[in-house]
Amino acid sequence: MTENKSKYKLIVSHVTDRIQANEYRNGDRIPSINEFRSAYNLSRDTVFAGLRELVSKGIIAPNHGVGYFVKSTKIETGHNIFLLFNELNGFKEVLFKSFMESIGSAATVDLYFHNYNRKVFETLVREANNKYTDYIIMSGKFQGIGDLLGSISGRVFLLDHFHPELKGKYSAVYQDFEKNTYEALDSGLDLVRKYKRILMVQKEEKEPEERYDGLKAFCNNHGFAHEYISETGGREIKKGDLFIVVKDEDLADLIKQTLVQPLKPGKDFGIISYNDTPLKEVLAGGITTLSTDFRLMGKTMAKLIDTKAILTIENPWQLNIRGSL
Repeated sequence: MTENKSKYKLIVSHVTDRIQANEYRNGDRIPSINEFRSAYNLSRDTVFAGLRELVSKGIIAPNHGVGYFVKSTKIETGHNIFLLFNELNGFKEVLFKSFMESIGSAATVDLYFHNYNRKVFETLVREANNKYTDYIIMSGKFQGIGDLLGSISGRVFLLDHFHPELKGKYSAVYQDFEKNTYEALDSGLDLVRKYKRILMVQKEEKEPEERYDGLKAFCNNHGFAHEYISETGGREIKKGDLFIVVKDEDLADLIKQTLVQPLKPGKDFGIISYNDTPLKEVLAGGITTLSTDFRLMGKTMAKLIDTKAILTIENPWQLNIRGSL
């Protein structure tokens, strides 16, 4: 059974607290693994995780066959952060800028991208282990990452896409894609009723399927037909269809199609686009968007870094109603 991950911090605190109280000085030997196990009732792996973090920070050093000794009495209070995003786009730039503005100059941040490649994701996390105090990870749809996260020596935070099985183990700022989609459609129900069928347009390999779960629940409760398609390119628009699109390419295809078919968004068919941008405010008379607040997400994550409790915070959504609905 995996130990409660926070327990290894008992070892880190034992050493750093005593250094700050001048009980441990340079060259002093600290308790052995077995002594720590007995004192705190911990497994060998948990004790070793605490020692490994202290070594990575340069606070202690091993003398093989003898034990661990204090190497430095300088305790850094700032954060050294490993930040792993799934990809770089305009929304992630907003999130990153907001996080950096909020975290302050005492922190150093290294930004990486896995681009939805599972092997790259795992390699980056493993290579970063023991090198940082805090790990902020945007895993996307990757399942079964509990053991990998549990091996990290440092505090782990989850960002954006959150897996329920990890709740209570790691702090997170996340989007509830199923709930957000359902509630957004429900809030605009009077306008949505103009349409007969709702089509979710997204590619499954990287996008959250929970969006379609929310759409299906909404359609089942309110009597709409629904369909899941991967793209809009070359597709004829039928009157009475409402498209919910993720990629801007699909949005552009729909607008281009209105040059072929004499149809008007918001009258003959509808469009809701995920993630707001200034261009969508004016494009084709205004595109209705369903968007989370990425700026707030960055600020909230920066606050979590200095919060000891494990918190799971849902980032709010907003339906910006414009002419396309």
